[in-house]
Amino acid sequence: MESLLCEIKRTDAKAKRLIDRRWGEFRKMRFASEEAWFSELCFCILTANASAEMGIRVQARLGYDGFAKTPPENLAEALRKAGSRFYNKRAEYILGARKLDGTFKKIILGFKNGAEAREWLVKNVKGLGYKEASHFLRNVGAADDVAIIDMHVLRLLERHNLMHMAKPLGRKKYLEAEEILKKIAKESKMPVGKLDLYLWFMQTGKVLK
Repeated sequence: MESLLCEIKRTDAKAKRLIDRRWGEFRKMRFASEEAWFSELCFCILTANASAEMGIRVQARLGYDGFAKTPPENLAEALRKAGSRFYNKRAEYILGARKLDGTFKKIILGFKNGAEAREWLVKNVKGLGYKEASHFLRNVGAADDVAIIDMHVLRLLERHNLMHMAKPLGRKKYLEAEEILKKIAKESKMPVGKLDLYLWFMQTGKVLK
């Protein structure tokens, strides 16, 4: 773990400023509208087994109105034109999530911690696994105590001999990896949700969302 902690500390000042700015944007999202939360939920649905860059492009193109108000029969085509992967399945998931629009922010903020909110999301939003649900909770400022674990993060943990990659990453292995990341976050004196931004930058050279 020490080698990874040292690598985190060596993050350059410019990247740290970008990460702090992005983290501040996530915290502000806690007070954003239900519409903004729904748009972010759709973004996280889009990024499952796909890139964050792609999700950002599609979200910018469609926005809340596109995700929430496009006629059901036209949504898959709208996603395709916006550049989404797996647009038929993603349209199905977004249409399913529409039943929560206007109500789920209060539900999410009612949970005592991120783990409970994540379990609810995974159970009630088809298309969200542990990674995507954690991603959503972090991005809307609803929780900073859950980890966003993707292949970039797993490769980093493996490189530092902290765990071996598992595919597919089931619930048990996900939670095991999350505990490792929580220990790293504690040593780094930051929330595990913010730690993800550092790990992502270390692997990709990018600070996204």
